Amino acid sequence: MALQTINPANGDVVKEFASWTDSELDRVLSLVADETPAWATRSIAERSALIRKAGEVLRKNSDKYASLISLEMGKLKREALAEIEKCAFACDYYSEHADDYLADEEIKTDAGRSLITYLPLGTILAVMPWNFPFWQVLRFAISTITAGNTVVLKHASNVPQSALAIEDVFREAGFPANVFTTLMIGASQVKAVIEDPRIHGVTLTGSEAAGRIVASQAGAAMKKSVLELGGSDPFIVLEDCDMDWTVSQAVASRFGNCGQVCIAAKRFILVDSIADEFVQRFKTGVEDLVIGDPADEATSIGPMSRVDLRDELDQQVQDSIKAGAKVLTGCAPVEGPGAYYQPSLLDHVKPGMRAYDEEFFGPVGIIIRVKDEMEAIRVANDSRFGLGSSIWTQNIEKGESLSRLLHTGSTFINGLVKSDPRLPVGGVRASGYGRELSRVGMHEWCNIKTLWIK
Repeated sequence: MALQTINPANGDVVKEFASWTDSELDRVLSLVADETPAWATRSIAERSALIRKAGEVLRKNSDKYASLISLEMGKLKREALAEIEKCAFACDYYSEHADDYLADEEIKTDAGRSLITYLPLGTILAVMPWNFPFWQVLRFAISTITAGNTVVLKHASNVPQSALAIEDVFREAGFPANVFTTLMIGASQVKAVIEDPRIHGVTLTGSEAAGRIVASQAGAAMKKSVLELGGSDPFIVLEDCDMDWTVSQAVASRFGNCGQVCIAAKRFILVDSIADEFVQRFKTGVEDLVIGDPADEATSIGPMSRVDLRDELDQQVQDSIKAGAKVLTGCAPVEGPGAYYQPSLLDHVKPGMRAYDEEFFGPVGIIIRVKDEMEAIRVANDSRFGLGSSIWTQNIEKGESLSRLLHTGSTFINGLVKSDPRLPVGGVRASGYGRELSRVGMHEWCNIKTLWIK
C-alpha cells in the first residue's frame, strides 16, 4: 500500500511513498528498543532542554511546515501557521513544567518514608489523524517524550510528508535518532505493532470505529491505551446570550479547519425564544465565508481533506434532508476539481435523522430547537458521544451550574472549545477515555509507582 500526498485543492498526486515491509518495520522497532532504556535514564533537565529546542525548530521552520500542512490536507495557511505556533508553545510549556509534574510526591504513612514516583513506561505507539497533522502528534509526543518514553508514530496515510517532517523536528533539535520515529506503514500493520513486546502502550486519535479496534487489540495484548474519538459537541445558546459574540463564535467553531475538528461545535441547540434571530444571523455569517485556495489570504474556507470524505458527508446531509431536515444554506459539493463542500446549515433536526445521531466531520452546522435550558441539557446529553461542549449565557453562575450536568470531557462557557497544554483534553462515552495535555496527560504515560521504605 502506498502512502500518498494528494492535494485536496485540485486532486493532484504530489508524492508517493511505499509502505515498509514487515522486515523493515522489525528492524526499526529494534533500533527504538535499543534507545529506550538510555533515554529513560536522561535527567528531566536534559529532556526538557531538548524539548525547548524542538519548539525553536518549529518556529524557525514554521512557514515550511504550514505550507506542507496546507498541501497535504487543505488547511488554510494562516490556520496551519497557528497550528505550528501552538506546538511550539506546548514545547515551551512542558520544558518549563516537567520538573514539577514528574517530581516525587511524599505521602505520610506508617512507613519511614513513602513516595509516589512518575517513571517512564517504555515505547508508546501513536496512531494519529490528518486533521491537525502536527498538533495531534505533538500534543501527545511532547509530554510523553519529556517523561522519558520513546514514541513511534503511525500517521494517517494522506499526510506522509508531515509525518516525516515531525521526525526531522526532533532530530534537528538534537534528540537521539530513535527517540521519535515515524513508521511508514499501512493500517493493516498496526495490529502487529500493538502486539509487539517492544511496544508498551498505544494512543489513538481518530474515529469511533478505529478506536474500538485499537482498544480491543491493546486490551488483548494487556497494554494501556488512551483514545480520543469522535464527537458531536453541543453548542447551547440560552436566551440571555450576547448575540453578536455568540454568533461570531458559532461560525468560527463550526467552520474552522473546514469543520474537520473533533471538538468543533456540531449541534447548535437553541432555546426557542432566541432561535429565529440566532439562525438568521448565523446563516448570514456562514454565507459570508469565502471558498477558495487555502494559500490565499482572502479564503475563509478551503477544501475538505479527501474527496471520499466529502462524499460521505454529503450522503449524511442528503439522508437527513430526506428525513425532514430543512436546508438553510449550502448542502452540496462545490462543482469542479478538489474536495470542496459548500458551508452548510441544516435546521429543524430531530431524533432519528443522521444529523441528530451521527458526527458530521465537515462544514455543516446542525440546528436543534428546544423549549428551555433544561431541554437543551437533555438534548445535549442525548448522544453516544461526550467530547466537548459549550454554553452561551451572560449568567455565569447559571452557566457553570448547567455545565456540571453535561456528560462531556469539557465545557466552555462563552468560548469555543479548544485544546490547551495547560488543561486536560479527552472524552467520555463513545468519545474515548484517558486524557492528553496538562499534568494529567503527562501522567497517562508514566508508571505511577509507589515506593515504601521502612
